[in-house]
Amino acid sequence: MTTNERSGPFWDGANGKAPLPPAAATLGLEFLEADPDAGTIVLAFTATEAFTNPMGNVLGAFLAAMLYDTVGPALLATLEPDQFQSTLDLNVAFLRPVRPGRLIGRGKVLHRVGDIAHLQPDLADGEGALVATATATARVIPFGVSAP
Repeated sequence: MTTNERSGPFWDGANGKAPLPPAAATLGLEFLEADPDAGTIVLAFTATEAFTNPMGNVLGAFLAAMLYDTVGPALLATLEPDQFQSTLDLNVAFLRPVRPGRLIGRGKVLHRVGDIAHLQPDLADGEGALVATATATARVIPFGVSAP
């Protein structure tokens, strides 16, 4: 889908009309594609040497942040311009060690009823090997309002 067909804060960021949020910029987030009708998104991240533990692997907390920053946009891409999302939980499984480099995040809205959505992101390394996955629940909220 062409992202120019949609509007709102999420799409402004995806189209480069607005800056990335600071946390997303820190993770090296790059928007690749989204299909709002299917509830899917593909993003890239850049894991730098600054993200590593003493073994030289990317710290799991950074992988969790990348999964978190995949699942939110997966839902945001499906919402109206005056809506936002608040993640209620994120359950992460780390599958293998990850070295610094480009990682691909794929997110999917699995199910949504009313303002509650069940989501699934995964993260793969530059060779396509799955390195981490998660499940999450989020609530749709008005844009600019904190969730209770």
